[in-house]
Amino acid sequence: MKATDVRAKTEDELKTELETLKKEQFNLRFQRATGQLENTARVRQVRRDIARIQTIMRDKRVGA
Repeated sequence: MKATDVRAKTEDELKTELETLKKEQFNLRFQRATGQLENTARVRQVRRDIARIQTIMRDKRVGA
């Protein structure tokens, strides 16, 4: 997910996307703990996407 794509979304869409990513992050952590995780790079990707969304949400709040 690119920052330009995230900036184009509304606040509600960002909240929904953030919630989805946090659920996915939980599931990935659980899979890693049980040894079922196949795509280990996805953990890093999700973590960075969460940070990107949170940063842009904050920018929108402060800038508005």
